[in-house]
Amino acid sequence: MGASQFINKTRAYSMREAYNQLVEDATQEHGHDSYNGTISTTHGFSDITSEFRKSGLSIDEFIDRKIENASKWGPALGVCIVDPVQNNLKVKSQVEQVVVPGTKKWELRYFVLDPRGAKIASSDNKTDAVKLARGYTEKTQESTTVTMERVLVSCSPVVARVKFKHDKNQKPGAYYFFGYAAE
Repeated sequence: MGASQFINKTRAYSMREAYNQLVEDATQEHGHDSYNGTISTTHGFSDITSEFRKSGLSIDEFIDRKIENASKWGPALGVCIVDPVQNNLKVKSQVEQVVVPGTKKWELRYFVLDPRGAKIASSDNKTDAVKLARGYTEKTQESTTVTMERVLVSCSPVVARVKFKHDKNQKPGAYYFFGYAAE
């Protein structure tokens, strides 16, 4: 098994976010193979930004010198070349209250859940819900569960929306990651 050099650049609000974004992109494009020759084959990253800034070198010269010390089975080497500007607002979210006029009507419902807990059927009475569950279990050979819940039926259950409030000065940083990828 060999190794190939990689150099990736991206923008994000933190080095961790940048690394995770690059790994996710590489995994989507090249799959989960641990020898795919991308950043996704590395084991985390090492932040060597302070070393880069002390060196006085351009990013290209710095990468050329440092890449020789990178390990095929080690972490990617990461450098922040533009610091992010974080959200400095005291309150970083905004709440929109949703007022629903009138009387709320609730109904008891029985839900059939698959082994992973996903709702696959529902009924307004237990007998029918059990029949639905038995039919699903006999068809798929998977166990099911029947639960009961009170469900709001006369209006939307949404009572508030919370949105992130962006700071107009907030900006992502720019990051380089480089090293050797297993292939």
